[in-house]
Amino acid sequence: MNELDAKLWAKGPAKHSSTPSKWQGQGKDQGRDLISFWKDFVLKYRNDPVGFVKYCFKAEPDGWQSQVLRDIAAGERRISVRSGHGVGKSTCASWAALWYLFTRHTVKVVVTAPSAAQLFDALFAEIKTWVRRLPADMQELIDIKSERIELKAAPQESFISARTSRAEQPEALQGVHADYVLLIADEASGIPEPVFEAAAGSMSGHNATTLLLGNPVRSSGFFYDTHHRLRDEWKTYHVSCFDSVRVSPDFVKDMASRYGEDSNAYRIRVLGDFPRSDDDTVIAMELIESAWQRDITIPPKTPEVWGLDVARFGSDSTALCKRRGRTIIELKRWSGLDLMQTAGAVFVEYNSLSDKPAEILVDAIGIGAGVVDRLRELGLPVRGINVSESAAMSTKYANLRAELWFLMREWFTERQCKIPRDERLIEQLATVRYKFQSNGRLLVESKDEIRKRMRGQSPDEADALALTFASSAVIASAGTEKQSWGKPVRREYIFAA
Repeated sequence: MNELDAKLWAKGPAKHSSTPSKWQGQGKDQGRDLISFWKDFVLKYRNDPVGFVKYCFKAEPDGWQSQVLRDIAAGERRISVRSGHGVGKSTCASWAALWYLFTRHTVKVVVTAPSAAQLFDALFAEIKTWVRRLPADMQELIDIKSERIELKAAPQESFISARTSRAEQPEALQGVHADYVLLIADEASGIPEPVFEAAAGSMSGHNATTLLLGNPVRSSGFFYDTHHRLRDEWKTYHVSCFDSVRVSPDFVKDMASRYGEDSNAYRIRVLGDFPRSDDDTVIAMELIESAWQRDITIPPKTPEVWGLDVARFGSDSTALCKRRGRTIIELKRWSGLDLMQTAGAVFVEYNSLSDKPAEILVDAIGIGAGVVDRLRELGLPVRGINVSESAAMSTKYANLRAELWFLMREWFTERQCKIPRDERLIEQLATVRYKFQSNGRLLVESKDEIRKRMRGQSPDEADALALTFASSAVIASAGTEKQSWGKPVRREYIFAA
């Protein structure tokens, strides 16, 4: 650290009366004391990120976190970490970003994620949490803005910047140049390939480091390649939930109970392993995970449809899914309602809106038929769907239920849809399996089979979403733009109750 760098640092604490006595001198000697302090500080922690974390945050990094931090300090330029859920990825990334900012100049740290929600609600929020745990006088050195954290003494030369990774705007990570550059990509499996290509120029400097972290939700793409085809060029880490004291054994037990230890969901979220390609679930976890991370704009005049899955047993919930084109607008659940109460709840929901749905699709098997009749009497645009009847493509699907689930799968496969981060919905979507009949037709397991396998749980919300794909109102339309996620189910195969 040269004297010019130290003077830049000194601008921060010098103008605050709260500067601690050990930083202050007397009169004209004050600046010299500050320069001396920061020289000592930077020299001590520049190559000791673990010591920085212990001193500044009073925290003790896990073993893998310590090693990742030391790798960055040692000059490793490419580091990729795949892990289970909740092992401390965002915490490690936050420590690295703040340590880099406080011990280098000029320095630019860019943090990114596949969606604004993931970036600002998770990673950048985590960084701000650790900023608040810095010593008060270190907090005085920085300005916290909505998308940046800047060093007051040099706001254009030393900062942390949050930038969303979008396929349509890959240039967001271009042109990042400084003496020191650190790129941190959270949920790296979901970041589009063009973003990594665009960022390559920014990471060409001698002191440029890339840190990728995430759950391994895809068995393809750049993040996958860093652990396979490109593994000789990257320092890689594999951290399972069993490797971290941060993860409760109850979480692991719950994941095993929900999905089964042989499922891709368990491999990804607990073991931190990439999914198998031969999984028999209808919708791959990777498609589900990327859907809630995605930012979607709803075109004007896109019709809205509702799917209503009516509860049949005491443990089930009546689920209402509202979908507008490529986006799930809202999920509602009700428990313990009888037929008339269910119809009343939907009627109230319908009348509370000025922009009403074009169609309400109700599972008409069992008591659902009575809900259809009552809602029709109330004047709502309702149709009953009997999912056990023949599919429109009867040579391919065993019944309408299978056809709707595979239409939904195609919707996810297009990678242009958006779902809420609703753990119950995600769990259900990732749970339902299919098999081939002897005649080659696809059959999706029934609710009874799922309840038996999943200890009484029922995919109510997921089935409500599937029902929206029986709509003749949306026939693959989003405004004036035609969609390619599957042909509509022919009207003659939609059975009214």
